[in-house]
Amino acid sequence: MKEARLTPLGEGRYSLDGVLDFSTVNRVAVGGIALFKRDALVDIDLAGVESANSAGLALLLEWLDVARARGARVTYRNLPDSLVRIAAVSNLATLLPMASAIGR
Repeated sequence: MKEARLTPLGEGRYSLDGVLDFSTVNRVAVGGIALFKRDALVDIDLAGVESANSAGLALLLEWLDVARARGARVTYRNLPDSLVRIAAVSNLATLLPMASAIGR
C-alpha cells in the first residue's frame, strides 16, 4: 500500500499524494496540523491522491477545523471523485473549501 505524503510546494501551497485510508491518515494528520502554525493561507492539491475513503474525508475536515481555530484558511484542490462522493452522500460537501485547479 502506498503511504500518504504531504509535500511543501512553497508559498503556502502543498500537495497531498498517495492513499488516504484508515491505515495512512494518522501519519499525515499531525504534519498537516503544523501547517496552520506556519501559514495563514494553506492551499492543498489532492491531484496525487490515488484512493481515499471516509478516513480521508475526516482528515480534511479535521484540518479545516484546526485551521479555523487558528485563524488560518485552507483550500482544497482536485479532490478525488471518491472524496467528493462521500462528502455529498454525507451532506458535508458544502463544508469543504474547494477551488478549481486554476488560480489561487
